[in-house]
Amino acid sequence: MKESRIDPQPLAAMAMNCWPSALLLAATALAAPALGGVVRPAFILGCAVAGWFAWRRSPAAHVQSAILMFAFAPFVRRLVDISAGFDSSGVMLSGPLLFIIAPVPSLVLSPSDKDRPGNPWLVAPFIVLACIVYGGALSIFQNDWFNAANGGMKWAAPVLYAIALQQRARSDGALLDAITRVFLLVLPVTGLYGIWQYVDPQGWDRFWMVNASITSAGYPLPYMVRVFSTMNGPASYATFTATGLLLVGFLRPGWLAMAAMAPAALGLLLSLYRTSWITLAVGVLFCMLFPATRRRAVSITVGLVGAVIVTVLFTPFAEVITSRLESLGSVSQDSSGSERLDEFVTLWNAPNSMVLGSGFTITDVGVAGAMPIDGQIIASWVTMGIPVGLICLAAYVWVGLAATGAAWRIPTREGAVLGALAISALLIQLPLTSISSGEVSALFWMLVAMACPLDQMADGARRTVAARQHQAGA
Repeated sequence: MKESRIDPQPLAAMAMNCWPSALLLAATALAAPALGGVVRPAFILGCAVAGWFAWRRSPAAHVQSAILMFAFAPFVRRLVDISAGFDSSGVMLSGPLLFIIAPVPSLVLSPSDKDRPGNPWLVAPFIVLACIVYGGALSIFQNDWFNAANGGMKWAAPVLYAIALQQRARSDGALLDAITRVFLLVLPVTGLYGIWQYVDPQGWDRFWMVNASITSAGYPLPYMVRVFSTMNGPASYATFTATGLLLVGFLRPGWLAMAAMAPAALGLLLSLYRTSWITLAVGVLFCMLFPATRRRAVSITVGLVGAVIVTVLFTPFAEVITSRLESLGSVSQDSSGSERLDEFVTLWNAPNSMVLGSGFTITDVGVAGAMPIDGQIIASWVTMGIPVGLICLAAYVWVGLAATGAAWRIPTREGAVLGALAISALLIQLPLTSISSGEVSALFWMLVAMACPLDQMADGARRTVAARQHQAGA
């Protein structure tokens, strides 16, 4: 990547990349009132076909379509549920996971190049996959085949996708440009819908909130919703929005980007998800360290602070946002922080301190009465136990640090932003939210794969081999 900005891709090209996925989402939503529950298996099968089609077109097309699927599939699921009845298993949410698994056969069918140097980046993803197999085996030993398959798929699909994506990623930044472009479309749509949802939650959203038994989304009443927009919860929506704001803010400066960011920033505030607020702040501060992004980081900081001030002073959302902001500096008001600490105490006092883990059997936080699973540390501990969980965590830290290094390996605006996303995920998201399952995991693994493209990893391996040969010869 020799330039800090990439030549703009025509909007028509993105439409050609994403039309099968957009058509599938729209057709499922429109067919739900007439066909009912029949659309659920049809949607899942359609996701697999659309994923195959997008990958055949290009990795950039697949990345853009994947973001659309994860952003809008939960919304379509709610439209289907209100027509056909609530589906507690959320089977339609497996559709986007099948979408990102579609490229995996290409890893097996593509011819191997024996002369190609090793790819050390692959070590950590395969360690994570081995840990996932262990977690699935624990559930199978408990005769819980459904959760073994369901949980294993949610954890493994993003890792497998990252492996396929990293093989096709290059240092020219084409994939990063593609994901930034699709966020330029997704941010204003989800942001505006999120604001509408907060002021006047629609029937399909209220129906889902009542039946899902998830209190983290607030209450199905006006001005009492923690905005989750078109996604599957406040955490997912806020994570995608914070990531999109960083990408669009730094890589798409201009009035169009500002127009896209404004409703998204307000939607992020109304999600009341402080983890993503802090993640965004850490990412912007990290970008201040590099000349390529320093000026833009200052501008974004001023813009975000101004947006918060305007929201607090001149909108009807002032009270709830102010209360949430005040809790950032008050330990006594931080009930969720105390709950996270209590989770460690609960696990440590459990029989055998969960040394071996319980697999994917009790990690569904949507079940009423289940212990919440906050943070990757807790998720790995509960699922895999202490020894294997620590190995899994070490692998996540490994790929996160490798992605953070993009800020120095790629001395441009794109490299700094990728490094900012990686370091914020390590410092904030990993201890406070799970980055190993579902859409949040898919986003994490997409970005770390883009930050460690194959040509860079191969060049690094080639230099290491050459240095060792030189030392051996000496």
